[in-house]
Amino acid sequence: MTKASKKLSAENAIERDIAVIDVGSNSIRLVHFRLEGRALWPVFNEKTSAELGKGVGETGKLNPEGVESALRTLRRFTILLDAKGVSERIVFATAAVRDAEDGPVFVRRAKEEAGVKIKVLTGKQEALMSALGVVAGIPNATGAAADLGGSSLEIIPVSLAAPGKGITLRLGPLAAPDGLMSSRKAAKAWIDERLKEAGPVFKECGDTLYAVGGAWRALAQLAIAEADYPLQVIHQFQLSRGAAKQIADFAARLSPASLAGTPGVSLRRAEMLPYAGLLLKRLMKKGKFNRVVFSAFGLREGAVFDRLPEIIQAVDPLLAGAEAVARPAAPSPSFGRAIAAWLEPVFASRDHFFGNRSPLIRAAAARLCDVGARHHPDHRAALGRELALFAPFAGVAHAERAYMGLALHHRYDGKRTPADSRVFHHLLDEETRQMAMSYGLGLRFAAALSGRSEALLSRFSLSVEDGKLVLSAPEADTDLVVERARGRFEQMAVSLDLEPVLVSV
Repeated sequence: MTKASKKLSAENAIERDIAVIDVGSNSIRLVHFRLEGRALWPVFNEKTSAELGKGVGETGKLNPEGVESALRTLRRFTILLDAKGVSERIVFATAAVRDAEDGPVFVRRAKEEAGVKIKVLTGKQEALMSALGVVAGIPNATGAAADLGGSSLEIIPVSLAAPGKGITLRLGPLAAPDGLMSSRKAAKAWIDERLKEAGPVFKECGDTLYAVGGAWRALAQLAIAEADYPLQVIHQFQLSRGAAKQIADFAARLSPASLAGTPGVSLRRAEMLPYAGLLLKRLMKKGKFNRVVFSAFGLREGAVFDRLPEIIQAVDPLLAGAEAVARPAAPSPSFGRAIAAWLEPVFASRDHFFGNRSPLIRAAAARLCDVGARHHPDHRAALGRELALFAPFAGVAHAERAYMGLALHHRYDGKRTPADSRVFHHLLDEETRQMAMSYGLGLRFAAALSGRSEALLSRFSLSVEDGKLVLSAPEADTDLVVERARGRFEQMAVSLDLEPVLVSV
């Protein structure tokens, strides 16, 4: 099998369901994932805030109320998965169960009373799985993955998609002494003392910190709300070191009730935000990180990613996600691939706003070019736009989402600008917005010309020659370029500042 055919077969891999039960220090969470090749979709997500780790540092034992809550939750999760027919399951416990002297008793009770066999992860295993989760969601991640759980903080270098050797520290909110945050000075000293152990790890990292975990996701939600940031997507939202410091200080000034008023931030998370913010500040300073990128992918996604064959791990997750979305929604799912290849000669030398990722972003947008075909024409532009902006795709930065969303808007709405363009103006400059429109008009023209037929599209070719956009067609097929297709061809050419020319060959 050739390299290309291997990649193609990986993109089209059969669906597979897998469940992850994460017995954490704060919560017990079940996520039912559906895998479609490299695409990883959370189709069911439920948690119980058991607080197993509450008091472990003082008593050495798990919180008794949390134990009973956790066992009830595990019994429910078992019944749910049996009813759903999900037989492939990954169940693990982290710092609280690992550190508590009665952790083995809890593991035994879980097996006897809930039928759940729990694997207790070592600190190094937890760090590795968290880093694999970051790689699963951000394949080009380079820096350090930092997973903040209830009781522990895992730090591990990531470089060229390969995790290094990590470390686990008892720096989770539940590991902090009671009343620690009553003195910022004392809290800072306490955190800094424990971060000394991470010094050798910091030396192996780049300048980017990838923040994983619910407390830091809540901090990102606060930053998005405070800045009135127009794209409310946590995954790959980023802050400079200065901005991270500002939002951490802001969180420290507000009461938990005020923080809980932030969309997406629960009261329980709000109570942890001042500590999580201070820890992030100290971590960025000690590790000399210049920016923090928030990752929605972490330990649970890493555990699933670790089970994938290497051939599937190597597939780009954005392309796989676009393929998976297009497959059931588009009348001709393979047409997106064909249209991407057909348009590429025109855009390869003109559209380079995302560096070597530009062809990939265009290819993903093209794969989504027909997802609105089954919907009413009045709503197709909005559907395509919102899908690109908010679908749980991995491996796509916020500006790249904006480009795709704007291109798909123009694919259906022509030259008309979206009614709400704030996200596009915030994330894309004028030149990039213009090119996104041109690419969308290219998708629109190709669909009209070919009637969404891959075979028919292949009978035409598109090129740029001496300031002209040249459409070449066999003489017998020139009649296919009727008024509607010709109008869209001319519209595309004008948007590229080119003269439209039809040539018979």
